[in-house]
Amino acid sequence: MAGTAPTKRYITTRGFERLREEFHRLLHDERPRVTHEVTVAAAHGDRSENYEYKLGKKKLREIDARIHRLQKMLESFEVIDPRTRPKTDRVFFGATVTVEDDDGEETTYQIVGGEELDESLGKNRISYEAPLGRALLGKREGESVRVRRPKGEMELTIVRVEWL
Repeated sequence: MAGTAPTKRYITTRGFERLREEFHRLLHDERPRVTHEVTVAAAHGDRSENYEYKLGKKKLREIDARIHRLQKMLESFEVIDPRTRPKTDRVFFGATVTVEDDDGEETTYQIVGGEELDESLGKNRISYEAPLGRALLGKREGESVRVRRPKGEMELTIVRVEWL
C-alpha cells in the first residue's frame, strides 16, 4: 500500500543477539568455508557434471539469502531490554506474565517477537502478535482476558507481571 509506514517490529535484547550471532557466523565462518569448497570443486574440471560444485553453489546461494534476510531483519527491529524497562504491573513487550486458567493452573509466558520463539531461547515464549500475546498487552495484574483458541474460548487471569 502506498503511503503506509512500515509496522514497527520488536525484539528482546537476547533474541537480537542470537540473530546477530547467526549473521556473523554465516558471514565470517560459513560463507568463507563454502566459498573455499566451491573453489576447490571448480578446480576439478567440468562444472556441468561436477556434483560438489553444484551443491556448493546451492549452499552459497542459501547462505547469501539468509545473510540478506538477517541483515534486513536486524536493521528493522526496535530492541527492547525487559530488565531496563520501567517496572510496572502492566503487560508490555518483554514482560514475563503468569496467568491462571479456570482450573487454577498457572502458566508463565514471556511476551517476545515472532523471531524469538525458538526453543533454544527457552520455553513458554509467546509472540506479541499471537492472539494470547495481543490479549495480554496493556492489561494489569488481577485483570482477566478472554482468548479464542481451537478448543474454544478460555478466560485467563493475570497473576503476576515481572521484568526479568
